[in-house]
Amino acid sequence: MNIIRYPNLENQAVLLERPADQEAASRREKVASIIAAVRMEGDAALRRFSEQFEGFVPKSLAVSVEEIDLAAQLMPLELKTAIQQAYQNIRRFHASQWEKSESIETMPGVLCWRKSVPIGRVGLYIPGGTAPLFSTVLMLGVPAQLAGCQEVILCTPPQKDGTIHPAILYSAKLCGIQKVFKVGGAQAIAAMAYGTETIPNVWKIFGPGNPWVTAAKQWVSIDGVAIDLPAGPSEVCVVADSSANPSFIAADLLSQAEHGSDSQVLFITNSEEIIAGVEKALASQLETLPRAEFARKVLENSHAILVKTLSEAMAWANAYAPEHLILALENPEQWADQVSDAGSVFLGHWTPESAGDYASGTNHTLPTSGYARAYAGVSLDSFLKKITFQQISKAGLEGLAPTVVTMARAEGLDAHARAVEIRLNN
Repeated sequence: MNIIRYPNLENQAVLLERPADQEAASRREKVASIIAAVRMEGDAALRRFSEQFEGFVPKSLAVSVEEIDLAAQLMPLELKTAIQQAYQNIRRFHASQWEKSESIETMPGVLCWRKSVPIGRVGLYIPGGTAPLFSTVLMLGVPAQLAGCQEVILCTPPQKDGTIHPAILYSAKLCGIQKVFKVGGAQAIAAMAYGTETIPNVWKIFGPGNPWVTAAKQWVSIDGVAIDLPAGPSEVCVVADSSANPSFIAADLLSQAEHGSDSQVLFITNSEEIIAGVEKALASQLETLPRAEFARKVLENSHAILVKTLSEAMAWANAYAPEHLILALENPEQWADQVSDAGSVFLGHWTPESAGDYASGTNHTLPTSGYARAYAGVSLDSFLKKITFQQISKAGLEGLAPTVVTMARAEGLDAHARAVEIRLNN
């Protein structure tokens, strides 16, 4: 990592800059052509792109019920037990997010309330390239299940042998998802957005993915298909003091760095000794890390920042607005209230970010690239629409009328005013 000691605030924007995507412009053009082809040719385009990008053309784009049922038999008991525990924790946390609908009388005779209604048709994209993210099936499938979405479809690229990883299918079945399709990349996003002969179109698309998937989600969102949130490469920021364990910090940094070479990690501390310890631990742990090649490239583009106080450290962390923020501090609760911009926060020395990625209960689909300044991660609300209702009695309208009529006429909208007056004059 690049060590920056006592940086000036004038350099903050440069030091906290995410790695530039040099191919973004050309990728957008190629993604646009893929989307156009899927819209025009449907399944034929999906098969062509599968052969082109994945070297495999499935006999059927749809995963059969038999394949889904067989998945449980292909998995070790230990993994099934782990998935079931994660499912229960995620379900318990997201079920607590239901809001009770209450009627509010804003003035006599004027009642207003809000009702949560599930989004009818949603699509989940599950990456399956360098790592089959079956955990993401749970993170998206559980809140969709709790919300009561009528139709949930799942798209994921097949493995080299043309099958879907059994853990993805097993997790999907736990979440009640029966429509699974063997298609990945930008073409999968296009299929879910506009529909093909086999894949139905949906009204909102969820899920992370590589830059091609991200670009495709951005394209279809312009065309009126909702997406969960802007998502880019994974990232973590660790804020630590002298009480932290360097090995723990190194492990947390590497847990994000191994996602891919475009990820980023940031380490901020007020202890010079901790930086030295973390550097040593990183070197040691990299030697036995299977995805060390990815991690090393990430570390080359990442910083360790030494500041004078923890207050400064928190200010830098908020300026970065990370996807994941770990407070490896002696008294993390004391500093938690100072967090203003982060996707998800992990408090103390015994709370690794990977717990949230898999099984603590919170959702791991989070805003990246600084979007945590304005976006929240996926939750139950992401799968719901909030519809407002109101009911006004005659007496209530009489009391409200002067306000409505005065405001409508001041805006030059006489028909609005008359809609009130005609009732009262009837």
